[in-house]
Amino acid sequence: MASGNSREITTSQVGVHDKLDDLVKKYQVSENKRPISAHTQAAFDEVSRWLDGFDGEVILDSCCGVGESTAHIARANPDARVIGVDKSALRVDKHEHYSAAQDNYKVIRADVNDLWRLVKQSNWNVTQHFLLYPNPYPKKTQVQKRWHASAAMVDLMAITPNVEVRSNWLVYLMEFAQAAKHYGLISDLTEVTGSVHMTPFERKYRGSGQACWQLHCRSEES
Repeated sequence: MASGNSREITTSQVGVHDKLDDLVKKYQVSENKRPISAHTQAAFDEVSRWLDGFDGEVILDSCCGVGESTAHIARANPDARVIGVDKSALRVDKHEHYSAAQDNYKVIRADVNDLWRLVKQSNWNVTQHFLLYPNPYPKKTQVQKRWHASAAMVDLMAITPNVEVRSNWLVYLMEFAQAAKHYGLISDLTEVTGSVHMTPFERKYRGSGQACWQLHCRSEES
C-alpha cells in the first residue's frame, strides 16, 4: 500500500526530446569558459588535501542532498574514498542526521558544474559516479537544464565511464542513455526494486506508489 504523497512528474514531453542529439553534439565541440566559483574551488581544495597520498578508488555522489546515499555508498565500499556533493548548504548541513560511523567519505557543498571541471583536470582515480534523483526539469522548454543536454555533460563524461543515474521519470534516463551513447558508452536501464532506499527521494517516491528507475552507463570495453 502506498504511504507517501509525492506528486508524479507532469509534462507535455512524452519521449526523448527532439533536440537532444543536436544539443549533445553542440556541447561536445564547445569550450566551457564559465569562471569557477570561489566556494567550489575551496571545497575542491579541501577534498584534494583529504585525498592527498591516497591512491585507491574514489567514488563521486553528485547532487547528494542530505548525503544519505553518500553514507550508504561508503559503507558498501569501505576501501574507497566517497565524496558527496550538493549545491545546497541547507541540505548538506542536515547530513549529521544521516551520517555513518566511518571515515572514508566526505559531504561537501559545491556547484557540480564547476566541480566536475576541476575533477576532470585532477589526478583523482574516480571509478564510479552516482547521480541519484537529479532535478529532471520536466518541462520541454527546460531541456538544457538537464545535465545530459548541458555543457556540463562533457566534464561529467570525462570523469569516469561508470555512471549510475536514478530518477522517477523514465524519459530522463532514456535521454541520458542516448546522450551517453555519443560518448561511446552503453547503458542498462532497470527498475529499482528491493526494500533498501538510497535517498529520501527514493523512499518518498516509492512510498507514493511511483516506479523508480536506475541507469547504469559503462564503456563498451568493460
